[in-house]
Amino acid sequence: MKDLSWLSRTEALIGREALEKLASSHVMVLGLGGVGSYAAEFICRGGVGKMTIIDGDTVDPTNRNRQLPALATNHGISKAQIMKQRLLDINPELDLTVLEEFIIPERLETLLEAKPDYIVEAIDSITPKLFLIRRAYAAKIPFVSSMGAGGKVDPTKIQIADISKSYNCKLALHIRKKLRKHDIREGVKVAFSTELPEKSSLIYTDGSNFKKSAYGTMSYLPAAFGGAIASVAIRELIGKEA
Repeated sequence: MKDLSWLSRTEALIGREALEKLASSHVMVLGLGGVGSYAAEFICRGGVGKMTIIDGDTVDPTNRNRQLPALATNHGISKAQIMKQRLLDINPELDLTVLEEFIIPERLETLLEAKPDYIVEAIDSITPKLFLIRRAYAAKIPFVSSMGAGGKVDPTKIQIADISKSYNCKLALHIRKKLRKHDIREGVKVAFSTELPEKSSLIYTDGSNFKKSAYGTMSYLPAAFGGAIASVAIRELIGKEA
């Protein structure tokens, strides 16, 4: 039997039955950047007993303004390995699978064979994000997807809703249009912000890993998104409406 005593404050809030439900649940987190790294930590600290974390990137100096694993002392180190150590330092009994790989469409079918109880999607590239949403939707695996966190500064504008109800988010609009081509119009839960992005902060990239551009970011905004999607996973796992 796992030691859950360190979760006494959590138990005081949600009760023993819900705590044990989390301890027996498996959550998969795809992407460990500004949103996904915080989501993974919050899920671990929430008492989820089994996790799979996936990211093939390493820490870059420009990550330090917003990503949990990024420090001045670990440039070039695998984000997945940094998060592995961090999560196991929080909960040494965590059943943790770490996959150091970039999330590409060709691998998603195999990844979903693990059949997690919940998927938290924080991929920052459109093509693999879209493929994950479609595959998880088809497999009927509960999931939440993070939409655009860049170019924004107000965390109070973050909302959780079906993607069909999202607005003022360019990424959600693009994903929505793509999903319609596959006859998916609703049933996709997302975190999005109603705040319009600061267009002048748009940065064009080299196009690697399916990513052609990105907005500038503020330290706390991706973390707020991470907290939002972690909350959805935890609440739904214990039967609370999210």
